[in-house]
Amino acid sequence: MRTAICYHSTHHGNTQKVLEAMAQGNDVDLIDVAGGEDADLDAYDVIGFASGIYGFAFDESVMEFLRKNLPRGKKVFFVYTYSGIRGTGAKKIREAAEEKGASILGEYSCHGFTTVGPFKLGGGVFKGHPDQKELDGAKAFYQSIMGQQ
Repeated sequence: MRTAICYHSTHHGNTQKVLEAMAQGNDVDLIDVAGGEDADLDAYDVIGFASGIYGFAFDESVMEFLRKNLPRGKKVFFVYTYSGIRGTGAKKIREAAEEKGASILGEYSCHGFTTVGPFKLGGGVFKGHPDQKELDGAKAFYQSIMGQQ
């Protein structure tokens, strides 16, 4: 099964670290959507979308990429890093995928080191994250959703 993970990773590269762990040893293409270019996702069996969480939502470039490029009826999953409350980040992207008739396989999230906004004053929060346990969890999540196929 071919998998694409469409992502945007800024600041400290937290999301990219998680995706590289998932992709290691698997047939996964990582597509950085930062350039705003379109991509043909028809050839992929499973498509992931990933970013850090900003204001309780995925990065807008990932949202826009999904709206423009996700073919109808695909199997999708979501990955995100966060510094706030777990589980608050995938609601809007989930809704956008459902509007495209996507079958949602699940989501994986973990802490990410951040120095954005008020967190900058104290030198950041969640230093050392994602850690090895979280990277291993990302690999296990990917293997589990691929086992469902």
